[in-house]
Amino acid sequence: MQLYFGSASQFIEDTFRNRIAVKLTESFQRNLGYRPANSEIRSWEHSLRAMCTVAQYAEFKDQGILLEYQLPLSSKRLDCMITGRLPSKQASAVIVELKQWDKCHESNVPDCVTTFIGGRLRDQLHPSRQVGQYRDYIVDNQLAFADDQIQVDACAYLHNQQFKENDELYSQRHKVILDRFPVFTGDQSPQLTEYLTERLSFGEGMDVLGAVMASRYRPSKKLLEHTAAMVSGQAAFVLLDEQLVVFNAVIEQAKSGYHSSNKSVLLIHGGPGTGKSVLALHLVGELSRQGFNAQHATGSRAFTQNIRSIVGSRAASQFKYFNSYADAGQSDIDVLIMDEAHRIRETSVNQYTPKSKRSGLPQIDELIKASKVSVFFIDDRQVVRPNEIGSSVLIREAAAREGADLSEFDLDIQFRCGGSETFINWVETTLDIRRTQNVLLDETGEFDFRIVNSIHELDKDIRLRQSEGYSARLAAGFCWPWSDPRPDGTLVSDVVVGEWSMPWNAKSRNGKLAPGIPKEEYWASDPRGIEQVGCVYTAQGFEFDYAGVIWGPDLRYDPRLNRWIGDPKASADGMVKKAGQSFTELVKNVYRILLTRGLKGCYVYFIDEDTRSFVSSRIDPRSS
Repeated sequence: MQLYFGSASQFIEDTFRNRIAVKLTESFQRNLGYRPANSEIRSWEHSLRAMCTVAQYAEFKDQGILLEYQLPLSSKRLDCMITGRLPSKQASAVIVELKQWDKCHESNVPDCVTTFIGGRLRDQLHPSRQVGQYRDYIVDNQLAFADDQIQVDACAYLHNQQFKENDELYSQRHKVILDRFPVFTGDQSPQLTEYLTERLSFGEGMDVLGAVMASRYRPSKKLLEHTAAMVSGQAAFVLLDEQLVVFNAVIEQAKSGYHSSNKSVLLIHGGPGTGKSVLALHLVGELSRQGFNAQHATGSRAFTQNIRSIVGSRAASQFKYFNSYADAGQSDIDVLIMDEAHRIRETSVNQYTPKSKRSGLPQIDELIKASKVSVFFIDDRQVVRPNEIGSSVLIREAAAREGADLSEFDLDIQFRCGGSETFINWVETTLDIRRTQNVLLDETGEFDFRIVNSIHELDKDIRLRQSEGYSARLAAGFCWPWSDPRPDGTLVSDVVVGEWSMPWNAKSRNGKLAPGIPKEEYWASDPRGIEQVGCVYTAQGFEFDYAGVIWGPDLRYDPRLNRWIGDPKASADGMVKKAGQSFTELVKNVYRILLTRGLKGCYVYFIDEDTRSFVSSRIDPRSS
């Protein structure tokens, strides 16, 4: 998605006539379904007027201009890309990050500066690092830039700031990144003009721009396929914006907290697809490379077992569960990284826990006690069982009890659902989890969302996607019993819809499995999982190119009452059925999770007709 493209001449004309922000606003509303904030509109007006002056000074005419271009499988947008050709006729593009900052200060977080944004001073990536990450990300993920077909450079333009040699922007600690991706201030517009002219002077930019816009995304890199490389410190993903801020903050905290008697707690908030697990694994790899005793913990057997199988037995000891630290000593671990912290339980104790391993503490206190630096990645709306009590409030209270220093960060970049924040907002609005501006879904977006007419169609479409080389899985609400394997190891087809049936993912701990059937913890990563239906417990934490969802009768929309009804009688989940008044909210979270597993698409079949009709009514009829 892009909000504007055209020739440099057209861009200059639109800006000169004060209609560039109007065009961007109209395009934003058309693509995202709501009006941009007034602050964003003002930002376009001021920054693009400054950029227009540079384009005029450079005498650009047939160069291409691309504004607000969405990065592949991400919700982040480039401010500006200019395309043209080098004197050698080589296709060329320059990414320009536009900033309205007027002053920067030193930050304690590497690669960051501090500036006044949103009413207070905040740590922000140095503009050179930010635009450099954009450049590396787009080269890594879009075919037009593969094999140097198009040369890509990047710079930042802080048009409201004046050059000062002793400014933090130009500090020696930023020299390496500045040399690669320079920063130009407002009084350095001639230097910016020279930089752009050297790379784009031959023109013919519209052809290059066309190649960029027509280019396909490369197949997305799956988290688990690259875990081994991450753990060994070889980055398989490019971290963007706040991801890199959090990464650097954790590394810095590990260094400063190593000899400190005071504990540190970092609380990182992020919804589905914001890269929490990617970032957590990056941290394990880098911290280990630097010699820290870093460990990774989750409450998910499936996720942890997949990581262990990929990294091998030697590294597997770094990947544990939340209940692994009851008998840990005070600050035994340098950095403990908790992924999916919403799955923290009240206690680590169960009926099989020996007395020697019963700390008498809540599980959250055990985790903070065990580590010098505790890092919690959390989505408060992913709690799906009444015994999962992990929440931001719980972590804050535990940090205060321990006297720990608390820092909080937000991850907003969207990598799943085609990079569409709009789709996730729409899911949450439709389920009445929270109100957003996205009441109606535009089906013409890059994310392929479909409501199918039959369970047979859903099964066929998901299998078709897998046959095309994509990862695809069927998952369902827990509305059918989960049987043990038969004596011969085959699975019972528990999930029955009319004449169609399929087994749940395996229940391997209650019997052997026949050849070709993956254990339940590998259902999401083993291609043979296409032959079983997954539930929220095997799907949570994973992602697929295409997610198929069977929406059962445990959550129905009642048109007479105009609200969602959770029906415990329709549930086969013994634990959740006991949740009482919170049952409906927990089941809403289940379907929110299942609907947001897809990178490229989600197909849904509704068993209840009223529910299907209601969700269908939330799709913009103009997009059908």
